[in-house]
Amino acid sequence: MPKQLLVLAALLVLRLGLAQGLEPKPADPSLQPFEPVKAPQPAGHLLKHGDRLAICGDSITEQKMYSRLIEDYLTVCVPELNISVRQYGWGGETAPGFLARMTNDCLRFKPTIATMCYGMNDHEYRPYEDRIGLKYRTNSAAIVEAFKSHGARVILGSPGCVGKVPSWRHNTNSTVTDLNLNLCQLRNIDIDLAHKEGVRFADVFWPMLTGEVAAQKMYGTNYAIAGKDGVHPGWAGHLVMAYAFLKAMGLKGDIGTFVADVNKSKLVASKGHEVLSARDGVFQIRSSRYPFCACAPPNVPDGSYPACSTDDPQRDTSIQSGMTLVPFNADLNRLTLVVRNAREKNYKVTWGDASRTYTADQLARGINLAGEFEENPFSAAFAQVDAAVAAKQSFETRQIKQAFRSEQAKADMEAVVAQTEKEREPLVEAIKAAVVPVTHTLKIEPE
Repeated sequence: MPKQLLVLAALLVLRLGLAQGLEPKPADPSLQPFEPVKAPQPAGHLLKHGDRLAICGDSITEQKMYSRLIEDYLTVCVPELNISVRQYGWGGETAPGFLARMTNDCLRFKPTIATMCYGMNDHEYRPYEDRIGLKYRTNSAAIVEAFKSHGARVILGSPGCVGKVPSWRHNTNSTVTDLNLNLCQLRNIDIDLAHKEGVRFADVFWPMLTGEVAAQKMYGTNYAIAGKDGVHPGWAGHLVMAYAFLKAMGLKGDIGTFVADVNKSKLVASKGHEVLSARDGVFQIRSSRYPFCACAPPNVPDGSYPACSTDDPQRDTSIQSGMTLVPFNADLNRLTLVVRNAREKNYKVTWGDASRTYTADQLARGINLAGEFEENPFSAAFAQVDAAVAAKQSFETRQIKQAFRSEQAKADMEAVVAQTEKEREPLVEAIKAAVVPVTHTLKIEPE
């Protein structure tokens, strides 16, 4: 088909999508120019036991932040799935750039599922043009089809948003709105492509853009969900990104449920949690499934994760802050405590070193321990796992960008692959060794 007809066909599809419905827009003037096609919702659970996940993208992926959050979550929140992860972030990369290297770098490891997050560099930091959309669509489709032909399921993620015209685009008259309108067009192309290819879609762009508008109203105009340079997010933006991909996987977020009867001093726990003792409203539990933890206690092995003691939920460097912009805890991170037969009006719940007071009605409806206790008995163990994940993902960047591009690789690629896989294996084992059952205590007492 001639290029002009391809462009017209793509535009027609997008117009049909717009006719079928747009995402709701908050009543903010800055959002009115945008026409984001309504994103499809995930239909069922996508993950399978033993999946090998490839996380593919540009420098935002190479930051190893949203990729790390995804691997943390899959490792400790759904450990029964036994999913392995590799990240393939490459700074400055476009969709055609990954297409050119995916056989050598990615497909050789036989992924069974892959996430894609391109478009930021593909949009060229300029107003949208048909040639940009056509090139992005053609190469993204080729990547999807290559994954599918090798038996991998795909989650096609949209690009994120920009917060300002980046400093490396000095010679331009483009505005932030110009760039984001371009990125929104690429997002809409992704949705149409996901429909046509029968793959999942992860909406990164619209939650980030609307999230920044909301955050600047709540926390101040210096809040930068797309990062201080306007492109590379801090932890809040990466939490929004991780949320988009985890939701697209169809995960349900049920970490566990504890049902306590305070009169009988009895507690029933769901799968993944074992009640060790129950006496006088004090319950000791051993859990093999962790809730997701948004901050780490002091003296953690990896200092890059937000520390609970200094974390500020009003800043874009905070994972907790990102959780105020998307319903991460409600949708993906529910460790629920339900208290029955409570006779007093108020009860103090102590979990680890922290206490909170709730009404009997609140406890009867259920409280989400993971959302209520930002630092909790799982925080230290979670931090150990995260540090191991961070070490492995850092090695994966060196493996692909350095070892696979070395003179030795040019002489004998397979020997380099074999050697670097031997080096990676202890890092994989370190993650497994870090995932240990956590014994914790819940105390429920009248107040």
